[in-house]
Amino acid sequence: MDTAFIIEKLILVVIVFVITLVIAMYSTLAERKIAGFMQDRHGPDRAGLFGILQPLCDGGKFFFKEEIIPAGAHKSLFILGPTLAIITACISSAVIPWGQTLTIGDRSILLQVADVNIGVLYIFGVIALGVYGIMLGGWASNNKFSLMGAIRAASQSISYEIAMGLSIIALLMVTQTLSIGEIVAQQSGFVNWNIWAQPIGFLIFMTCAFAECNRVPFDLPECETELVGGYHTEYSSMKLGLYMFSEYINMFVSSSLMAALYFGGYNFPFMYDLGLSENWITIIGTLVFFLKIFGFIFFFMWIRWTLPRFRYDQLMNLGWKMLIPLAIANIVLTGIITIVKDTYFN
Repeated sequence: MDTAFIIEKLILVVIVFVITLVIAMYSTLAERKIAGFMQDRHGPDRAGLFGILQPLCDGGKFFFKEEIIPAGAHKSLFILGPTLAIITACISSAVIPWGQTLTIGDRSILLQVADVNIGVLYIFGVIALGVYGIMLGGWASNNKFSLMGAIRAASQSISYEIAMGLSIIALLMVTQTLSIGEIVAQQSGFVNWNIWAQPIGFLIFMTCAFAECNRVPFDLPECETELVGGYHTEYSSMKLGLYMFSEYINMFVSSSLMAALYFGGYNFPFMYDLGLSENWITIIGTLVFFLKIFGFIFFFMWIRWTLPRFRYDQLMNLGWKMLIPLAIANIVLTGIITIVKDTYFN
């Protein structure tokens, strides 16, 4: 492994990390602006032009607030909870292909940190780890509201990961690969996007993504009306900031996954008919990918200010009694269509 390759990957990791943090930071402003628009008010507009500096003010406030650790809390686990939440959120974007190959001089640079052939399994493994950060924080707080929020988060995550996994199995039956890079490459051309082959799978995956990110209408773990602040009731200062940041990073990663798996990723219609060079197609493809991601982030926020949250029993019923049977039926249907297609149309 040559030094240039290592430097190239390190630069790519830093760029992806910075972009992820900036998007997560400005998602907070976007959320408040969209809330303001939907509630017929301005939203934040004091810090800088149109409130553009508001996230920096909020971040600075988190940094300089007093660190409080409750007397009865388990100190090391109390600190480990938000740390684990932010680490798992950040490393989940490693296998997402942000674009095709960029040629600089005689080097071809793949715009993907790690092109592993088990990318989908990696994502699921990291998502499963994320709930440990919430569980540790809720339990270590030594507060009954925090513990109830953590238990809700764990049960919700387990319930919806099953349906999410089953929806992905149907997609894998169509794509025949676990590599996210290869799945995106197969979707060249508007008609080849996986949303046309797996519309039910996409709806299940998107619903589960809302639940995994603890977003409305599935934000039961931090339900303010019942649990004060949920699993982060006892948190303050930067540790609370890490939990909030991890939620927005998870939303960004979920949006990029939906765009990559179902909406063609960096592919866009007529991309090879424009007569542009490979590098320009790669740059435009990356910009189109981010546009798709921003579309999904807007959808997350739109749902938040439109729908009320579920009751806890409704949440569980939806996961176990509706989504899982629907996902299994989708696998069976995909299998039947695949067999018919291979038998009669090949």
